[in-house]
Amino acid sequence: MTKIISVKLDMNEMADITQEVVNFVKESGKNEGAVLVFSIGSTGAITTIEYEPGLKKDFPRIMDKIAPYGEFYDHHLTWHDDNGSSHVKASIVGASEVIPFKEGRLLTGTWQQIVVINFDTRSRERKVALQILS
Repeated sequence: MTKIISVKLDMNEMADITQEVVNFVKESGKNEGAVLVFSIGSTGAITTIEYEPGLKKDFPRIMDKIAPYGEFYDHHLTWHDDNGSSHVKASIVGASEVIPFKEGRLLTGTWQQIVVINFDTRSRERKVALQILS
């Protein structure tokens, strides 16, 4: 079973998609297994984080120290664009998470939410594939 969800995000913005994943698991009718959460596109990422106002500011600030926007990236020469840092950040964080579930409930911590992040240099509609793994 696979479902694609869409989330409109500004540059460096993240969105909590935990409830969409919970709903998808319930819709699957499966009691136990794992759900794959995969960001479609090379400048988006999926991770888990405590989705609270401080970390929503801290995370992009720290990622910008690792791969700053405005720096030179050879990628810019390839495609004549400005999002080399976006690709680096997305690759560091990763495109997917696999979350186990038991008795129809995600096995995540109390303060552990599933988020999609847009690292691109412009607003994007991020597409996320959800798939039940058997």
